[in-house]
Amino acid sequence: MATVVSKTVKGGLSLHGLGVICGLTAGVWLGAAEAPTKLVNAGFSPFAISLCMVAGVFTARWTFPTLLKGTGYVFADLGAKKHLIVWALLAGALWAVANTLTVFAIRDVGLAVAFPMWNANSLIGLFWGRVLFCELKGANAKNISKVVVGAVSIVIAAVMLGFSTIHGGAMGQHAVRGITAALGASLMWGTMYVPYRKAYLSGMNPLSFVTAFTVGELGTVLALTLALDGGVHSTAFHLFRMPGVLFWLFLGGFVWVIGDLFQQFAAKYLGIGRGIPLSNTNQLWGLAWGALVFGELAGADRSHKLLVVGGSVMMILGALAICTAVASAKEMSSTNEAVLRECDRYGMDYNRTLLAQAGDEFGGAGEKRRWWDYAIVLVATGVFVTLGVRAVVPPLEMDLKWVGALGAVLVVSLGLGGWSLWRRTRFS
Repeated sequence: MATVVSKTVKGGLSLHGLGVICGLTAGVWLGAAEAPTKLVNAGFSPFAISLCMVAGVFTARWTFPTLLKGTGYVFADLGAKKHLIVWALLAGALWAVANTLTVFAIRDVGLAVAFPMWNANSLIGLFWGRVLFCELKGANAKNISKVVVGAVSIVIAAVMLGFSTIHGGAMGQHAVRGITAALGASLMWGTMYVPYRKAYLSGMNPLSFVTAFTVGELGTVLALTLALDGGVHSTAFHLFRMPGVLFWLFLGGFVWVIGDLFQQFAAKYLGIGRGIPLSNTNQLWGLAWGALVFGELAGADRSHKLLVVGGSVMMILGALAICTAVASAKEMSSTNEAVLRECDRYGMDYNRTLLAQAGDEFGGAGEKRRWWDYAIVLVATGVFVTLGVRAVVPPLEMDLKWVGALGAVLVVSLGLGGWSLWRRTRFS
């Protein structure tokens, strides 16, 4: 236990502080990742957009764990916790369904409005965190109040945004369908965090978890496309023969992977009740991309804009209220009880699991790179380079100055988040 405590203060950055940085960085990158799905307005099927984006996710998913830790480390981690592989596959399947629903939502109500709607997933995650993993058990009244107020704020914000969409003129033509898709994505994503929390209570490294996760997501999206989008005649397979367009969807998948990795680390070090609302600041960045780059709110009336902005601000404040509730000693004790329960259930070593929760998996063992690690990175890089040199500007109106400004924010946040993780835990 003394080792865990010392790990908490190593490098001058607490695990809570690290989790906050990871959550905010996740918000920046997840907000940008959905921008390429605007291609759905160019006539492509939502299933096609989702499948091609997930293909990019699959390519990038294997690259980062291999680059940062090596396949030896990843498979040693998976092998030590085989029971979590099926949970990772399930999480990937839930993500795939949710991601497809978001594409429908973007098509029907727009990126700037759909984003805050599906970010109600923080409520679902908060519920599962409390019921299944003892989060907030033993918390003081101040922390509980922050969480409750934050949750209520998110619900009110979702209602405001839904109302603004329904009464938003042309943008509200298919509002009910778009809202249903966004809320369905919220339910799927909120439930997806259950496997996340099980994995990290068991001490698994997020880089290992996402390696199995990606197999579930790609398989599910492919099955949905074949079953519901015309089988082999789906427009998805036409997109795969259009490298100039395909690059942007692969790029969206690449950006999403970076955001999701930071979200995974936030969930590990803060818990899903706190980490997920913090990463849900992505709605602010999604709003920025939708409104500033794509001009989604250019034709909206004043009342519509006020509802969108007011709902977005309220959702941000609600999320911040939840994740500024720093866990007390009693709550940490309840979390340790949940860890002990997982260890007893699956025959894991309790002390080693606690160390892994503090970012010390395997003590650096198993991280030696093999020749196939470099081959994986080279092949993935080759795919992106090949598509990139043949890329064409999508048939959409975009403000390139804002693209540059928001791109700079992405780079800065990646540098800060990546350096903090490396310095504090060596990506553990």
